[in-house]
Amino acid sequence: MNHKSKKRIKEAKRSARPELKDTLDWTKHGYHEAFDLSHHTVKDNVERVDALKTSPDEFIRRFERPYKPVVLLGCQESWPARDKWTLERLKRKYRNQKFKCGEDNDGYSVKMKMKYYVEYLETTRDDSPLYIFDSSYGEHAKRRKLLEDYQVPVFFTDDLFQFAGEKRRPPYRWFVMGPPRSGTGIHIDPLGTSAWNALVQGHKRWCLFPTNTPRELIKVTREDGGNQQDEAITWFNVVYPRTQQTGWPPEFRPLEILQKPGETVFVPGGWWHVVLNLDTTIAVTQNFASTTNFPIVWHKTVRGRPKLSRKWYRVLKQERPDLAALADKVDLQESTGIASDSSSDSSSSSSSSSSDSDSDVGAHTRMHTCTRFFQSDTCDLQEESSSEADTMSHRRKKRRTCSMSANGDTRGPDDCVSKERSSSR
Repeated sequence: MNHKSKKRIKEAKRSARPELKDTLDWTKHGYHEAFDLSHHTVKDNVERVDALKTSPDEFIRRFERPYKPVVLLGCQESWPARDKWTLERLKRKYRNQKFKCGEDNDGYSVKMKMKYYVEYLETTRDDSPLYIFDSSYGEHAKRRKLLEDYQVPVFFTDDLFQFAGEKRRPPYRWFVMGPPRSGTGIHIDPLGTSAWNALVQGHKRWCLFPTNTPRELIKVTREDGGNQQDEAITWFNVVYPRTQQTGWPPEFRPLEILQKPGETVFVPGGWWHVVLNLDTTIAVTQNFASTTNFPIVWHKTVRGRPKLSRKWYRVLKQERPDLAALADKVDLQESTGIASDSSSDSSSSSSSSSSDSDSDVGAHTRMHTCTRFFQSDTCDLQEESSSEADTMSHRRKKRRTCSMSANGDTRGPDDCVSKERSSSR
């Protein structure tokens, strides 16, 4: 690695993780040698189904409507990404293109050219390495070619936020790429959206918890995690072993997934999840509002992003009057008396954990009581936002400079969640 590469990597690390004061802070836990990344550590207990043998109606009935996670096989059979998304080809094709790998203290995107990032990825011994999680690739003349390499799986083509307008809609798709030990800390996706994550290269380790899992049970404390409390590898080192002890509440035992190349994970809205890369991974992930989850997404959008909801409603009235009629039935004032409500305007991990545990209800319960979707504060989950999808760290949340609600924008594009220094989009 030449001097210029080292300089660019050092600058990015210093900007993205200023709490790590020197080089030793990045490697002090020795996870490069001490943390077990082998596949046998994963229980892998989530159902897998063949997407080619499953109809969209069956998917909705079996998984989306009951809010049940699943791993889909066969969604990527025709994707050019299967051949094109290798380190060598990405490094060559996007060599001088910048991808977001973090944010600085002022909320500006920290970006690195692909050629430097690949050098970093191939050599890093950091405990929790920098991770490309880029949501603006679709808006850039050269990077948008990534869109030609994959197709949205048939189960997820219902994209209702498109009616809010491309510039106003919440960020919704990310190109993600990272080395072993990088990942996404424990969080719930914003605005009640569900998500799919299609892994093209490598292996990811997932843990998922039902939406009513108490926050204090699964969050890493400052005392336990120090200045890396929000990192995925810290979670697996601190919290995961507790979930395997006999005293752990059985109803809150995690679902586990060893995601392999070619597999696509469906994450229903409201589910807590944490993801660790076991080797070099390349993936694409997208959040969505569908006809099935619209009631909950609408409820959360009205509370968390009122201006967005008004724009969205006006277009729905014209394009999807059936959904506008459903939105009209919402009564946001009526309360069940169960604590919640703080989640729409704040995603800080310092929020009351009792509010979380009291207000969160099982996603399947919400779907089976659809007539009460908007008559209960229990629809308002304490959402943990991500710094770019992927994330959701305490330190990054403090850096938000966008005036919009944290919950609706935390996965935001560079022009909303964070100010954009570079004119290159």
